[in-house]
Amino acid sequence: MRERREDIPLLVRYFTQKYAQRMNRDIQTISAEAMDALCRWNWPGNIRELENFIERAVILSQGPSLQIPVAELRGTAEPAATTTLEQAEREHILKALRESNWVLAGSKGAASRLGMKRTTLQSKMQKLGIRRREQ
Repeated sequence: MRERREDIPLLVRYFTQKYAQRMNRDIQTISAEAMDALCRWNWPGNIRELENFIERAVILSQGPSLQIPVAELRGTAEPAATTTLEQAEREHILKALRESNWVLAGSKGAASRLGMKRTTLQSKMQKLGIRRREQ
């Protein structure tokens, strides 16, 4: 979609009609501000992300105008900064550790929450430099 931005208004209208009909809604218009924001957005999830976004907008709209959460599309036309797999894994492990009150083993421990053995969790913690003081 990044290369064919001129198709976005057509897709927005199509998805709006599709979901409005499916949900028995009478949506007739889309504001110029909303269409402009939709056209400027980078759509990192491609057409499926646009479709899901429009479906949600139809659900939330009241009245004959499509109400989109423009604030979600403002600011930057680029997607949020990507996180490395290692950073994501580290944050996920830290979250599980906090939720389990830093208990590693047992049915309510972080290893169980993460679906791994305690020794695997300990190994990953060492590799990622995770220590208890990071609470």
